[in-house]
Parts: sequence; structure tokens; C-alpha cells
Amino acid sequence: MATEESQDIVPTLSLHQRILGDIEQNILTGRWPPGHKVPSEQQLAEDYACSRMTVNKVLTQLAQAGLVQRRRRVGSVVLPQRAQSAILEIYDIREEVKALRRGYRYEILSRSLREADKAERRLMDIDARQKIADITCLHFAGGKPFCLEQRLINLSTVPEAAEEEFKTLSPGPWLLDHVPWSAAEHTIAARGADDLAARHLGLVPGAPVMVVERQTWRLEKSVTRVRLTYPGESHILTARFTPAQAQ
Repeated sequence: MATEESQDIVPTLSLHQRILGDIEQNILTGRWPPGHKVPSEQQLAEDYACSRMTVNKVLTQLAQAGLVQRRRRVGSVVLPQRAQSAILEIYDIREEVKALRRGYRYEILSRSLREADKAERRLMDIDARQKIADITCLHFAGGKPFCLEQRLINLSTVPEAAEEEFKTLSPGPWLLDHVPWSAAEHTIAARGADDLAARHLGLVPGAPVMVVERQTWRLEKSVTRVRLTYPGESHILTARFTPAQAQ
């Protein structure tokens, strides 16, 4: 049965974060294409009822991340985004199971909101006392355990995740629908199942498993870190890619 804990304090977006998120989403979704002129500092300050200093800090951060170029007397314009090539895409486990023509369901095993510990702060590059959502769920294919998902979500980047119970949509696709990401990192390893994975995947401890660890960022702030554990004999990774373009 799923368990859930709640906190009295739910993180809220600062005005800086809201302006940054709005502009970033316009760029990453293509709503503002390369060459699009970003509204002036004065216009943004009026739109958000804030100081020009706040807007200036936002545009400076976007420029440092390579999303806009600031030009004197012209203003800020959207830059072309460099193509990202990766062996693995960020995929929806539900669609992966459906592609195998097997019935899919998932179950939340635990969900809590808590402060990140020292190791988690180091891995996700977050501050002390930062709140995270800690979610464990199990994905099934044809009634059999298919993947154990252990996920941490940075609530300073995704505060709305504090209220989300993930009853109808698992955390992965929910994040893809709600939070644009700008960078991702994968690590893939063949390992022996630990006690938690063995118990939920129906394996003996030490049995071969494939572990995919992934972290995503929104600009320079971490969004989520997830560990996906698959029974070793039942999962295959296939990727198609082309040679990188000469620069």
C-alpha cells in the first residue's frame, strides 16, 4: 500500500524564479524562436510589477546559460540552441511497455517530502535544508514487475510537485509535461540487485539487474535525479544515432 507524508510548508516560486521560468519556457518550447527579441527590461518590469534590477538579474542568468544574447541598444534576443545528441532519450516507461504489447500499470510504494541529506545535496548540488520529494514506484508489464523507480525531485525548481500525488500519472511523464529541462546526464551499469530491488522485482539479492541513473537540470538548477532498476534478463537498450556534425 502506498504511503505518504506531508509538510506544513510548501515551496513557492519567488518573483525572480517566475520570470525566469516564463521566459525559459517560451524559449525551450520554441514559442520564441532563435532571433526573437525578448521584451525590454522596462516592459518586463511593468508586466511583472517589479524592479528593473530583478529583470536584469534574470536576463543575465539567461545569457550566462546561453539562451539569450544581450546587445547594447538592441536588447536581448533568443539564441539558437545547440543540438543535443544522446545515446538514450528521456522516455516514458509506460510507452516502453506498450511497445512490447504488454499491459501496463504502476504503483506508488512510498512518497514523502523531506530535507535532502548530505549525499543527496552533493549529487543534486542543492543547499542545506532544501526540501525534496522522495518517491518510489513500481512499474509492471503484463502483471509482472518491470522496473523499480526511485526518484528525488528538487522542490525549489518544481514546487508544484509538493502537491502532486501521482495517482494517475507516474513522476517521469508528469515532469516531462510540466517542467522544461535544458540538460540531462545518464549513467548505465550492470549490477547485482540490492535488497529493495530484489524484494520488489521478485529477484534474489545479487541477481543481475540493469541500473539507469539519470539527472536533469533546468538551466543550472537540478530538476530530478532518478534510479531505474530493471531485471537484467528482461531489458534491452537500443539506440540509433548519427555522426556529429563538424563544427
